Formats: sequence, structure tokens, C-alpha cells
Amino acid sequence: MTASEMLDRACHLVEALVFASPEPVKPSALAELLKAQSVAIATEEAIEAVRALYADHAIEMVLVAGGWQFRTRPEYASALTKVVEKPRRLSRGAMETLAIVAYHQPCTRAEIEAIRGVSLGQAILDALLEDSLIAPKGRKEVPGRPVLWGTTAHFLESFALPDLAALPRREDFLLDRASTEAEDDAADGSAVGGTEQTG
Repeated sequence: MTASEMLDRACHLVEALVFASPEPVKPSALAELLKAQSVAIATEEAIEAVRALYADHAIEMVLVAGGWQFRTRPEYASALTKVVEKPRRLSRGAMETLAIVAYHQPCTRAEIEAIRGVSLGQAILDALLEDSLIAPKGRKEVPGRPVLWGTTAHFLESFALPDLAALPRREDFLLDRASTEAEDDAADGSAVGGTEQTG
């Protein structure tokens, strides 16, 4: 088998496994497959070959939750909104809670409530658990030993994140908010100045 044929074989094996798996496929699983099939091609090279193969397609192979998965390209999402059933949308409270857990995990219910400034309703916790977005991560070694909560691999899949390090930085949110407030203040100042000149 020539080097070109070996790469084609590796590409097809990776493509087949990722396509057949309902969950993101870890690089280690791809490496095991190539080794079991006696294909002497680096896993990274085979992955890049598959990604190049789908470069002009409506689907792409992306890294989510530490594994590879085929997904529809974002630019085609609007065309599918009335065809493909959309998953249930989380309430604002659930999204706030999920964001707190994502950035402060592992954290307790009391810590979540302290950050949000309101009590955490059981319905919100149940919704996040039902959607497999959060899960217990042990107990905190304090009186009462409250449950520690953290995000799951399904959370990463749902938000198309390769890992938690890919979360937007909290500092970016603060900077965006500060710049928006500065623009609003400038606009208000212009409006006041305009009024004075008119008068």
C-alpha cells in the first residue's frame, strides 16, 4: 500500500467512525482504530485529511467536548430552522445559573445563589439536570457537605466548545459592557449639547 493509499484508508476510517458515533469521538479512539487496522498514519494527519475532504460541504468535522463530530455549518442554520426541530430553550434564570456554574465550577447551590443574588429554584436545577448540562461533582468539605455542581461533556457539545478553556473570558464581557456604557454617555452628552445650541 502506497503512502497515498494509506492516507486515504486512514481518512475513510476516521470519517466512518465519527459519522457512526452519536457522541464526539476522542482522538484516542481514532488512534486505536487506526492502530487496530494497521494504518501507519498519524491521527492528526488523518483528521486534517477528513476536514479538507469536507471543506466545500454543508457539514464540517469540528472539535467539541474534546472529541470530533460532524455538524452542519453555521451559515446553513437559518435555512433549517423550520425543518429541524429546535431543542427546548432555557429560561433566563437557567442560563444565568448555567453561566455561573460554567465560570465558577465546582460550586455549591449557596454559592450560585450568592452570585445571582436570588434563590435558586428547584425547577431551574431540574431543567439543567434533565438537559444533562450540569452534574454533581462531589461534595464540599464544609458543615453539611453540600453538593458541588459542574458542567458536563454535553454542555460543551451543546455550545460547540472543544473544552472549558474555550469559554469567552469574563473580562471581555466587562469590557463590552464598559464600552457600551461609555457610548451611551457620549450619546447623552451630544443630545444635551444639541439642545443647548438650539436654545
